[in-house]
Amino acid sequence: MGRAFNFSAGPAVMPEAVLQQAASEMLDWHGSGMGVMEMSHRGKEFISIYEQAEADLRELLAVPAHFKILFMQGGGLAENAIVPLNLSQGGAMDFVLTGSWSQKSHKEAGKYGSARVAASAQADGFTTLPAPATWQIGADSRYVHICGNETIHGVEFHELPELKALGCDAPLVVDFSSHVASRPVDWSRVGLAFGGAQKNLGPAGLTLVIVREDLIGHALLHCPSAFDYKLVADNQSMYNTPPTYSIYMAGLVFQWLKQHGGIAAMEQRNIAKAQLLYDCIDSSALYINKVSKNCRSRMNVPFFLRDESRNDAFLAGAKAANLLQLKGHKSVGGMRASIYNAMPLEGVQALVAYMREFEKTQA
Repeated sequence: MGRAFNFSAGPAVMPEAVLQQAASEMLDWHGSGMGVMEMSHRGKEFISIYEQAEADLRELLAVPAHFKILFMQGGGLAENAIVPLNLSQGGAMDFVLTGSWSQKSHKEAGKYGSARVAASAQADGFTTLPAPATWQIGADSRYVHICGNETIHGVEFHELPELKALGCDAPLVVDFSSHVASRPVDWSRVGLAFGGAQKNLGPAGLTLVIVREDLIGHALLHCPSAFDYKLVADNQSMYNTPPTYSIYMAGLVFQWLKQHGGIAAMEQRNIAKAQLLYDCIDSSALYINKVSKNCRSRMNVPFFLRDESRNDAFLAGAKAANLLQLKGHKSVGGMRASIYNAMPLEGVQALVAYMREFEKTQA
């Protein structure tokens, strides 16, 4: 039997070709006599890796020239503090609460200014998205924060809101941790996007921040220097030692994405994978997904067995079938299949085949 299909929400599956290349280069990168994790971050070898990774990411995501790409550390959770430290100027910020991650962002930002709730889907159990026209954004808002894809609740913005159409001049901040590079980004609607790499781009340790130039240089005085976007940008993400190996691995993923048609091709594959899995759930008498169809995530598909006494049997059978990490997040229960870019269609087909077979045995 080949490699198992890993449906973990993060750290998550990586392209097999990337893992093979990294393995082949582990002891000696391109004849340098060193492995990447042994290199000085200021040496010409690593600088070439870094520059290629940044250029490939800018090309893949069509990042405009007036946005800075920062390779940072701390994950999405740290950015929940780093963003207000850089953008709030001690003022008010507005948050759209669509699940666990936007809730965390809102709570953390409250330490650095007035963190307001512009809209919330909590009353619906985080199964819907509040329509942008209903958002209550203050005229003094420094920025408006959304989580583009809620990894735990399986809710995704399929179109970014256009704040100017709402009469709002504040920049939009997007946590795109779990769907970065799975679909194009309309940068005309974004001020800043951030995300940990460990869901869709590489191993844990690297955090991406893509920020419009006019938004940097306004950090609060008590912002740690290593988290000041201007200092990070002015030092090409090397104000402190960056997560070198994670940057290298993400760079290999960027090259893999380019080799497989780029973001447009990935989006079409992700649509097909998600449709296959949701069709299986929707046509079933055993499985249910509670998220409104107009905002279902393509990356993280939570589902429940109508008879939850069968959960353990389902997971045991899945593991025996080489289908791993399908248990839902502890805060919501049930099951969750994360089907990021690196999950091949064959993995989703295998999962659907297992789900149908398991349902037959329950009849």
